[in-house]
Amino acid sequence: MFIVILSAILGLMTVYLWKRLVKDTTAPGRVRWILTAVLLALTVLLLATLVLPRVTGVPEAAWLAWPGYLWLGLLAYLFLTLLVLEPVRLVAWALLKRARPDAVAAAPTTTPEPAPESAPAVNRRVFIARASAVAAGAASVGLVAAGAANALGPPDLLRVPVRLRRLDPAFNGFRIAVVSDVHLGPLSGRAHTERIVRMINEAEPDLVAIVGDLVDGTVEQLGAAAEPLRDLNSREGTFFVTGNHEYFVDDTSSWLRELERLGVQPLQNENTAIRRGGAAFDLVGVNDIAGDSRSTPPDFERALTGVDLSGPTVLLAHQPVQVVDAAARGVDLQLSGHTHGGQMWPFHYVVGAVQPSLAGLSTVSDTQLYVSRGAGFWGPPVRVGAPPDISVLTLQSDA
Repeated sequence: MFIVILSAILGLMTVYLWKRLVKDTTAPGRVRWILTAVLLALTVLLLATLVLPRVTGVPEAAWLAWPGYLWLGLLAYLFLTLLVLEPVRLVAWALLKRARPDAVAAAPTTTPEPAPESAPAVNRRVFIARASAVAAGAASVGLVAAGAANALGPPDLLRVPVRLRRLDPAFNGFRIAVVSDVHLGPLSGRAHTERIVRMINEAEPDLVAIVGDLVDGTVEQLGAAAEPLRDLNSREGTFFVTGNHEYFVDDTSSWLRELERLGVQPLQNENTAIRRGGAAFDLVGVNDIAGDSRSTPPDFERALTGVDLSGPTVLLAHQPVQVVDAAARGVDLQLSGHTHGGQMWPFHYVVGAVQPSLAGLSTVSDTQLYVSRGAGFWGPPVRVGAPPDISVLTLQSDA
């Protein structure tokens, strides 16, 4: 059903683009046929990129995914910019149409050879359509190019101080590196992981938290890309909770075993105490909501079993919306990802409608929520208004 709905939406968007970029800007003939064929070829490419791996089970190939996902980003921005230009186009057409009688009134009284009545209107219409197409094309290409440079460049390293209630002063200055949504796959491989590991190690954290959506594929496909995670260095170790994309593969448990082999400790609805001398706080991890499809849903009661309620609790949960359950149970700080910060403006409005926070530090009831924009991307290798990040949270006692 998802594939059918997605294909229908992309089909309608493509028809609209054909009308505005091809039919309205060209006369019937060879040029129109060529442009139509190009648009159809790009549509087939996009559908092959999105649909074939999900229908056939064949892994996505980089040679197909790169042009396919870049066209998806360009398609989205062409559609949006043309929609924005619709009122401008209509106003320009009305002004030109109104100016036509004035030009006739100012003409000499001698009557020249009459021109076909429809010619001026057709010329004006084509001129406005071509001007709109050029403006939309320039804006869209510029946005996608800048967004691709942003997405493929190094993540921002954000340093965020967080005051935590009940935190023992022994933990003042304790650094947690938070990374999410790495999305290893056909467009992001081993070099992407190596850069993330290098940036985290240079920040010298005490603990590393990977909060989901690490991979978009199986261990067989992406095991080599994930292998640099074994080089992460921190005093307390590296911990991981599942995101929704970990459940898109057939065997989630194979990734959990692989991460353990690489020295990354999964927290599957469980907790562990982080200690400094006689002081401690509880680090808790819950499965992603998508785990319900594999009979491994988030289980807060199980995850919080044995937690010392007199001390602070730090929760790893992929989706910010899980903070509702966390706040109801007195969790002090939740670390999440999932949103990508919206990834491509203005789509952050859609994400913001279903999540309590897009990025950064906020408060829900008495629970602090920190949301990373993620270190990677999904779909188009494009980030507009939402640069990737790795966050280092420095804990401070509120005493």
